[in-house]
Amino acid sequence: MKLHELHAPEGATHRKKVVGRGIGGKGGKTAGRGTKGQKARRQIPAQFEGGQLPLIQRIPKLKGFTNPFRVEYTAVNLDVLSRLDTSELTREAIVAAGLAGKSELIKVLGRGSVDRALHVSAHAVSASARAAIEAAGGSVSILAKPFAVRPPAAGNQHQNR
Repeated sequence: MKLHELHAPEGATHRKKVVGRGIGGKGGKTAGRGTKGQKARRQIPAQFEGGQLPLIQRIPKLKGFTNPFRVEYTAVNLDVLSRLDTSELTREAIVAAGLAGKSELIKVLGRGSVDRALHVSAHAVSASARAAIEAAGGSVSILAKPFAVRPPAAGNQHQNR
């Protein structure tokens, strides 16, 4: 059997009903649309809501929300820190190694392993990283953030109300 030999079985297809051809036939005059009213007079789009503001216009156009007070950290993993030749990993040492920018907040994450005692100073440390550093005989100190309660809002006065 080939594709061009396929056809629908007998009785599966039938001719579309022809309506609206005068009052003599079964589908004449109102053509199955009842009497009067908007739906009897013309085709209405499926999304039409009777003059109410349509859903597509009611929903917000901006995708998502940007929190102006989000705290962004630069992630530094243990496997990268253990490759450095110093064991005293202050913020300045991490910036000098090129792992973070000088104005960025640093967070130490726990990917990798530590084979020697490291003394790490960062703004935040994950629980797994702290456990790995302390298990290797090192220590962790948390630096104070450069803002008191929350970071300054990004943008301008009109965005941050």
